[in-house]
Amino acid sequence: MTVLIAGGGIAGLTLGLTLHQIGVPFRVFEATQTLKPMGVGINLQPNAVRELFDLGLEADLDAIGVRTRSLGFYSKLGHTIWEEPRGMAAGYAWPQFSVHRGALQMLLYETLIARAGADVIETDARATGCEEAGNRAILHLEGGRQETGTLLLAADGIHSALRAQFFPQEGPPIWDGRILWRATTRAPLVRGEGAMMMIGHDSLRFVSYPISAADEQGIATLNWIAEKRFDPDSDFQREDWNRAVEVERFIGDFSEWRFDWIDVPALIRGAGRIFEYPMVDRDPLPQWTFGRCSLMGDAAHPTYPIGSNGASQAILDARVIGARLLEHGITKAALDAYEGDMRPAATRIGFANRSGNGPDAVLQQVETLCGGDFEEIDSVIPRAELAAHAAKYKAISGFSIEELNAQPPTIAEGMRLR
Repeated sequence: MTVLIAGGGIAGLTLGLTLHQIGVPFRVFEATQTLKPMGVGINLQPNAVRELFDLGLEADLDAIGVRTRSLGFYSKLGHTIWEEPRGMAAGYAWPQFSVHRGALQMLLYETLIARAGADVIETDARATGCEEAGNRAILHLEGGRQETGTLLLAADGIHSALRAQFFPQEGPPIWDGRILWRATTRAPLVRGEGAMMMIGHDSLRFVSYPISAADEQGIATLNWIAEKRFDPDSDFQREDWNRAVEVERFIGDFSEWRFDWIDVPALIRGAGRIFEYPMVDRDPLPQWTFGRCSLMGDAAHPTYPIGSNGASQAILDARVIGARLLEHGITKAALDAYEGDMRPAATRIGFANRSGNGPDAVLQQVETLCGGDFEEIDSVIPRAELAAHAAKYKAISGFSIEELNAQPPTIAEGMRLR
């Protein structure tokens, strides 16, 4: 009665920890030979942090990340559009976290090994496909090897081989014309502890937030993203996913972004290696589950990193899968129930992020209305309208304060599969 997991990223490792928690045998198959702390900063919303706390990881998250306390939107001229508290400062029962993606993945990996043993994860085992044979799921691995289990979860990312098997005509991820340059810089905190900020508009923007506590000199590790929109029909390195570039490639677009509260060019120049990524997603799918195999995480619902939902949704997928296994046993019915719970919400989030209805939509609204130049935001957009927009996106994403705080645990403490 083993559950096979293709992929050892955040989705697959969280699922492994969840299955160990509820007493379900499993094995994880990861494509890379050695797991290393790759990536840049990410944010985990309170609904996902709650799940990690329920896995006993509260102290570990505090050790590797920062409890996000505020989010601010600012025009290209540095004027304040909207600021709001986040996490527990906003009234949630759980915090929001800013953390390095690689540090989170390594925490999940090391915790899984410590709890379940090293033999539950196999590296250098790339998934290439799957099939169903009677009451068994068969995972095909590179080199012609096969592994057999009762169910199979595909957590093999945005380039998922299993997704490609089920949707062979889909093609590569969809680029919307935007390029992201991402890095970290050791610098003084901006706007205080745990402050996240977005500056600019749809064509040019800058995002920054700390992913470490400040040291005795007040210096912290600040994660930042510089973003520019190009013609989506151009050939702007769309095939390159994660490559180091020189700062001169893009810093000229931000050379005038020096305000009395942040010096964007200085922050950019203070980085070590800078990586370039295209802004991509995929169209929402009409189906995730095929017999004894189902998709999860980025294999199921890759989305633009607009509302800090990518890793959070992957974590929620894992926890809901565990809850449905407790209800239905290790059966196809559990996978169908998981999809019924999660796919509609993931589709709504994907469309909201793609259509410009994410929380950052206020940036372009202000740019369109006044070119980012104003003295009081109420003269451009009423504050009540800004508050309503922020609340609407929280509701779409499933982390409205009242709703989340009132929800019972996804998996009650002590629950085990009988």
